[in-house]
Amino acid sequence: MFKPYLYFGKIAFLLTLLLFSNAQAELILSAPPRESLKAGNKLYGPLAKHLTELLGEKVTYQHPPNWLHYQRELRNDVYDVIFDGPHFISWRIKHLKHSVLVKLPGSLEFYIVIKKSDEKIKNLTDLIGKKICAISPPNLATMTVIDQFKNPVRQPEIFPVRGGFRQVAKKFSSGACDAAVFRSNFYNKKLTDETRANTKKLFASTPLPNQAISVSSRVTNSNKNKIVQSLTHGEGLEIARDIVTRFGGKKTKSFIVANQKEYMTQVNLLEGVVFGW
Repeated sequence: MFKPYLYFGKIAFLLTLLLFSNAQAELILSAPPRESLKAGNKLYGPLAKHLTELLGEKVTYQHPPNWLHYQRELRNDVYDVIFDGPHFISWRIKHLKHSVLVKLPGSLEFYIVIKKSDEKIKNLTDLIGKKICAISPPNLATMTVIDQFKNPVRQPEIFPVRGGFRQVAKKFSSGACDAAVFRSNFYNKKLTDETRANTKKLFASTPLPNQAISVSSRVTNSNKNKIVQSLTHGEGLEIARDIVTRFGGKKTKSFIVANQKEYMTQVNLLEGVVFGW
């Protein structure tokens, strides 16, 4: 006996499965919200288009409107191809089984600096209760500083600054903070000689592996190999050039192959800290 409700119910179920599978087939590329939506699309859009052609799967760049949105989507395993810092990559390796594929050459090192004329601050302990100008957590530079103060009731006060290290330098120079945190490359190459002459390095972090691209478990091993080959030796070299030079410096030519073992411990910067994850 023909039962229309069962027949159409099965059709609806099959259509739902089809739509769901199509939705899952799309891979999402993303990166931290360090640019405007327009700038983000300009920077990462060409890479998404290239990966679509390379992998034979639709890859779409999704721009996070803010850091809270970015963190939520990371934790919910929404993104498939992500370019960001070693602490996020390490967290995804541990919790989401991500694979890190390619990275920028070199390492990441950070300084805590004080004014040269400041006679009251002689070591890190003297910063407890003092203000440090820094990019808001979970910025890697700031998380590296917080990691030096294990006791949550005996820490400096992070004075959050928007606009990158240039704005951190301005706020510090204006007297808003007792200390500031900079990436070593910025401090050594971007600050004026006069500004550096008026500061003193109080602390230098242990070098960390550079920013890299990791992918979710939804990316096949075959496609992982294609991404590595393209971004280190293939057509992706030129397509990713703007990303590489912006975050690696004008002299940086391309991504290089990453070693997953390098990114296993930085998760500690995010977990178990007051301003962390």
